[in-house]
Amino acid sequence: MTHPSPTPPLSSTSTTPRAGFSSSFGVLAATLGSAVGLGNIWKFPSLTGANGGAGFLLVYLLATLLIGLPVMVAEMAMGRQARANPITALRTLAPRGQPWWLIGMAGMGAAFLILSFYSEVVAWVFAYVLKALRGSLLSSDPAVTGAAFQALISDPVQSLLWQWGVLAFIGSILLLGVTKGIEALTKKLMPLLFVLLLLLCAFSLSLSGASQALAFLFQPEWHKITAPVVLTAMGLAFFKLSIGMGTMMTYGSYFGDEQNIPATAVRVMAADLSVSMLAGMAIFPAVFTFGFEPAAGPSLVFITIPAVFAQMPFGQVLMAAFFVLTAVAATGAMLSLMEVPVVTLHERWGISRPRATLLTLLGLVMIGAGCALSQSTLAAFQPGGRNLFDWADFISSNLLLPLGGIFIALFVGWVWGTGAFRQALSNRGRLNNGTLAQAIFFVLRWVSPLLILAVMLRGLGVF
Repeated sequence: MTHPSPTPPLSSTSTTPRAGFSSSFGVLAATLGSAVGLGNIWKFPSLTGANGGAGFLLVYLLATLLIGLPVMVAEMAMGRQARANPITALRTLAPRGQPWWLIGMAGMGAAFLILSFYSEVVAWVFAYVLKALRGSLLSSDPAVTGAAFQALISDPVQSLLWQWGVLAFIGSILLLGVTKGIEALTKKLMPLLFVLLLLLCAFSLSLSGASQALAFLFQPEWHKITAPVVLTAMGLAFFKLSIGMGTMMTYGSYFGDEQNIPATAVRVMAADLSVSMLAGMAIFPAVFTFGFEPAAGPSLVFITIPAVFAQMPFGQVLMAAFFVLTAVAATGAMLSLMEVPVVTLHERWGISRPRATLLTLLGLVMIGAGCALSQSTLAAFQPGGRNLFDWADFISSNLLLPLGGIFIALFVGWVWGTGAFRQALSNRGRLNNGTLAQAIFFVLRWVSPLLILAVMLRGLGVF
């Protein structure tokens, strides 16, 4: 039984002009920039390698259709309908007096926690761009590249300075606003991302291990699809598309009335998957050619990959291009994450956008410092067996994000209702997509919450 809820028009709900994306390509570039991040270049290849390759990819694709895509559509639709930050959006769309706005608050907290440790990982990437250009990573011995990585993360001064530099860089873009900052930069970065990936793929596929790598990626070994592999693929499908933390709801609030939300979400999903597949095709031929372990895990980027590039012709140039590519992917993701607290402070509490950006940066400098120093000065501080970096990752990834995804699906399926949802997706009847909207609504109501709950329980160690 659904409850009636206020359904404001697609046009802005206030008399104050609100920023928005200026073109369809700007929408695609910005939302793709949010979805694409280090997970495509780092987590996707490492999890694919650790879980058997092609079979894992098939399960991941199915899970994306049942988890990631429906929740992304829901967030975009809610954001555009309310034309506001996640907290205000849920206050506007929910029946009066019901505390659904807490989902937006949890999303803001999750985005802030993720930024506190993600900014440090991005800092390592930016540091590696400089290291690659200098040639200081050119060694075919993983022990040497491992020592170089350990030297970086265990140096408190380097850790803090690189993190602060990354935060200042992202903050300076956000100060320019939605159109001149986020949209303008992502419209340049996303094409650059694909160009760099294609160049790396072209070279990597010329290596002797290319056929073995392609078989690993595209020829399923069905016996490797086990229950843990399925749950891991479901978790990746949920986390890869930047859902459950308010980013897609925030970006959706900048969409124009004419934007086809289901089509946009499908394009973002397809492009995101393409980036991940291209990253795998750029990395695994080199890994197989030079005899490294495809299941190396997170060390694949910072330890194994430099050792692989060192054995290639033009290795220094290719390594620099790879880490520039990784930095480009990370930048788009960080912009969307930081926009959530910035726009919330700006709209919800009436703080000017420049001041909201600076307050967010100040908070991240203070809280992020704990994560940055978790491998050095604060290495011994491990309450509950985890350092501050790991706690920020654990709480946001295994608790706040899944809860956000579950409650967004429940809100659309049981509170907002099928009528309001279909109206939002059809642009007030201008698009003939009622059957599609009904199918997405069914998945949100009955399927996605249960699958996301399974992901959360696995992340919390229940099974």
